[in-house]
Amino acid sequence: MRLNYRVLLFTLIMTGGIVTAGFAQQRASISGYVTDASSGETLLMASVAVQGTTTGTMTNNSGYYILTGLEPGTYTLVATFIGYAASSVEVTLAPGESVRLNFALQPEGVELDEVVVSSDRSEEEERTQIGVSRLAMQTITQVPAVFEADVFRSLQLLPGIKSASDFSSGLYIRGGGPDQTMILLDRTVVYNPTHVFGFFSTFNPDALKDVQVYKGGYPAEYGGRLGSVIDIYNKDGNRQQVEGKVSLGLLASRASIEGPYKKGSYMLAVRRSTMEPVLAALRQSNDGIPNTFYFYDVNGKLNFDAGRNDRISLAVYGGTDNMGVVPSTDIDVRLLYGNRTGSLNWTHLFSDRLFSNFTFTGSRYFSLPEIALAKTAFDLRNEVFDFSAKGDIEFVSSQRHTLEAGFWGGMLTLKYRERFDGVEQFSSRIQSRYGYAYVQETWRPTHRWMVQGGLRAAMFTEGDYIRFEPRLSVERRQSERLRVQAAYGRYYQFLTLITNEAFSALDTWLTAADGVRPSWGDQFVLGLKTIPRAGYRLDAEVYYRTMEDLFELDPYIGNAAGLDYAEMFRIGDGYAYGTEWTLEKSRGRLNGFIGYTYGNTRRRFPGYNEGRFYPPKYDRTHDVNVVANYDLSRRWRATATFAYATGQAYTRALGRTQYEDPFSSVPADEIINGKVNASRLPAYHRLDLGVTRLGRLFGLADTELQIQLINVYNRRNTWFYQFDFDENPAKMETVQMLPILPNFSYTVKF
Repeated sequence: MRLNYRVLLFTLIMTGGIVTAGFAQQRASISGYVTDASSGETLLMASVAVQGTTTGTMTNNSGYYILTGLEPGTYTLVATFIGYAASSVEVTLAPGESVRLNFALQPEGVELDEVVVSSDRSEEEERTQIGVSRLAMQTITQVPAVFEADVFRSLQLLPGIKSASDFSSGLYIRGGGPDQTMILLDRTVVYNPTHVFGFFSTFNPDALKDVQVYKGGYPAEYGGRLGSVIDIYNKDGNRQQVEGKVSLGLLASRASIEGPYKKGSYMLAVRRSTMEPVLAALRQSNDGIPNTFYFYDVNGKLNFDAGRNDRISLAVYGGTDNMGVVPSTDIDVRLLYGNRTGSLNWTHLFSDRLFSNFTFTGSRYFSLPEIALAKTAFDLRNEVFDFSAKGDIEFVSSQRHTLEAGFWGGMLTLKYRERFDGVEQFSSRIQSRYGYAYVQETWRPTHRWMVQGGLRAAMFTEGDYIRFEPRLSVERRQSERLRVQAAYGRYYQFLTLITNEAFSALDTWLTAADGVRPSWGDQFVLGLKTIPRAGYRLDAEVYYRTMEDLFELDPYIGNAAGLDYAEMFRIGDGYAYGTEWTLEKSRGRLNGFIGYTYGNTRRRFPGYNEGRFYPPKYDRTHDVNVVANYDLSRRWRATATFAYATGQAYTRALGRTQYEDPFSSVPADEIINGKVNASRLPAYHRLDLGVTRLGRLFGLADTELQIQLINVYNRRNTWFYQFDFDENPAKMETVQMLPILPNFSYTVKF
């Protein structure tokens, strides 16, 4: 495979040089970066268009754009990005000229002397890809949150993304479980990114600059998961001036600093829980309160500008949860788990038309629980190691053709060990090499049509699997305000996650192997995107997806000792379908969005539920989310979120029956259950409110005070039912979710 990668790279470079030379004789090109004027941060998915024409493009995930095939002459280029004032520049091109033109956009709210160019078409360009959603970092930090602003909980407000409960940050996207979503941080896979047993995600919002969600039908450059991708990027660091921030909150406090140096920029952000005083007070009157409990995470990034065409960055992340609790005098429980990631990235421009990105990544997840019963100890060691190298190349031969290709190869190691009283009871070490390669062509035959086709090849040595994944998407621009889109893709997944919604610290990853084929599925998506009027956007998508060869541990195997690896699994299938609608208002003092999802998902496993399809627990038919922001004044802003969802599926216990056991003098009990997940919990709904006040601290620093009220009308939503089978009929008790809760935070920016 290594030879093939080199051949592919050499072929692309040579092809780029030959075609570029041919075009350079007549046509001209413009390329460059789009950045935030106040910080120098690159802006991903920004739009750059030639005013008065249908010619335009978007920046890639490095903030770089390319416009080619331009006739010699004078043009006005317009760069736009949501939340920023548009910028226009006039440029004159000579025959065969290649111009490097960078844009620096001012954040909205900054007063400018120059005239600002506005373009509805440019706003629409920023959302060209089907199945893609973006959530502004400002939205993530401002929506009311339970104790702490959180990326994943904010993503749960988007259509097509469901939450499991108030206590879980897990993402269930278009009928898939959390393991069907690949999570990338600076191009590095993150496994089990949670704090507080799944209550929060591990991503500090102060450290992030962009979050992109590929909900389905995503292109060939992404793969490895059956359902979706969340692509997250850390800030590069302010390239204009040193900037710092300190935030104090109920659950955790955060601090960050960023700034320039002679050859680049840096960023460092830390977060730590601050619950120790509260826990100490609770321990005075309650048993079972942890005597040790904290979490922390650290994000860092260093950027080096090696030259006009070369940028190098090093990004690191580390996060840990540590809890110790003594529920009684003879029981001691210790939990330690977390993540470590690192990535070294090199961006190189072979020419103005040939862009490349190469990354070396490392990721580790660990969970090390220990339980001591009297003088007997039980400990578990669960670890995931993932080291890889990847490369992506983008070649723009003309305004009609863009060729992309890349590879990703690495080594995945899963370690699992159980010890009881110092004696090893079970040990497993799975190691597999994996490799991906893709090629993708984007063709624009006219300004109304865009066709993107790709093929991705996947290799996994555990089981010697090689799979091919075709991808295709088509877009038709009916008018400047209306687009129709369609996409198809096949996707493979070589991993499965054994998880507990209420306790993610013991999550365990397992792989395909001999006798355990990788899961796969097809996705079909149809979309409609329109701008009904200036400042408004209406999107609708319909999707259908299949899920084949789903593998998970067989719950009916009590003791796996002596079984082959393949014998521990049950293999099933499933499907999901639905529709998503988003109405967004992006201008004015009142802004926000309304999202609606209608969805159904089903699973089927042999020997379970009589072999018939059933809805998993997280299946919900209807979801409605409303996010509204209102600028009360220059200093005050109000925010509200409302969520409504159909009750989750569950299996109802109907009662119990007693019968005489011929082998025992004690009557035997048998629980009588209803059909699998045929019942529904009560509907879920909740209203959260918040206000933000901007100010100054002694004229030296900007401040931000947030006061929020979660679950304003104290709706006690049902988490699950538990049953007391000592009663006949069985007595059902309701376990509720969050009550009304206050929250506040105070931030100082300097």
